[in-house]
Amino acid sequence: MDQPTDEAVVLLVQKGNRDAFNALMERYEAKLLRYAKKFLFYDPDSAEDVIQDVFIKVYTNIHSFDASRKFSSWLYRIAHNELINAIKKKGREHVSFFDPDTLFPHLPSHETADKEIRHNELTAALDMALTKLDVKYREPLILYYFEDMDYKQIADILRIPVATVGVRLRRAKQAMQKLLNKHAA
Repeated sequence: MDQPTDEAVVLLVQKGNRDAFNALMERYEAKLLRYAKKFLFYDPDSAEDVIQDVFIKVYTNIHSFDASRKFSSWLYRIAHNELINAIKKKGREHVSFFDPDTLFPHLPSHETADKEIRHNELTAALDMALTKLDVKYREPLILYYFEDMDYKQIADILRIPVATVGVRLRRAKQAMQKLLNKHAA
């Protein structure tokens, strides 16, 4: 039997069904936690706190949700706002959260002993580049590469035009390329 859509579950929550809200939490808790940890990678415990705050805000504001829209975009928008606030509170962070194989899957695979060394060097170079990447470019990368969202979903979450999503992704990749080339030189 198919599960009801998120929007159908939200309608149940809006009618007072608390168990339905638990179902929404079960669907999204792990995804949101993964998303938060990519932003607040310097403090995973803080990511869990932020996600708890997100669910409190969602529950408090669930009656304002328009069920004709996509629930996941609304939810991720709330998470986005909370994560940006957490970043502002903590200041600029400096730790790795990207796997180079995700961003650069085209790199050749070598079955040699030095593969791990090269992987670690590339990870360190990416870390350096990402710490210098503005959040407005980093976030679309996370949503696109790690959360498997399409441009429309990202645009809804960030409240920017779809074309801007593509521009930010392209600029983020270009900026990273420049930083990586500068690091390699």
